[in-house]
Amino acid sequence: MKLVIGSDHAGFPLKEELKTYLTAQGHEVEDIGTYDSASCDYPVQAKKLCDRIVAGEGKLGILCCGTGIGMSMAANKIKGIRAACASDCFSVKFTRLHNDANVLCLGARVVGVGLACELVDLFVNTEFEGGRHQRRVDLIHELEN
Repeated sequence: MKLVIGSDHAGFPLKEELKTYLTAQGHEVEDIGTYDSASCDYPVQAKKLCDRIVAGEGKLGILCCGTGIGMSMAANKIKGIRAACASDCFSVKFTRLHNDANVLCLGARVVGVGLACELVDLFVNTEFEGGRHQRRVDLIHELEN
């Protein structure tokens, strides 16, 4: 699967770990930065990643910052993005099943690498159920307009 991954300075170490993990799992991973731990602005990184997802240049995106919250707030401002900030398996599974989330936001100061890898596995391997949930996703799209 083609994935796009990005971070700010706080999420940089986790992004690097996840990039290695996902590549080892056989995924094609595009890293949109940041490329070091120098301070940068998470909204800029979120927009870069989300623009690629909306353009179809990756199926799913993963954003890392300190808490995941800032990235999710910025990402959800982009039309066509359904970003979820999550730190537990249940939430990640159901944000794909029911919400068709296309961007997962993780907090490097909230989850460790082991849990983050487990969450990413669930995110990329869980398909949207559709059905009654499609109507609700369509309502989200209407809110964007």
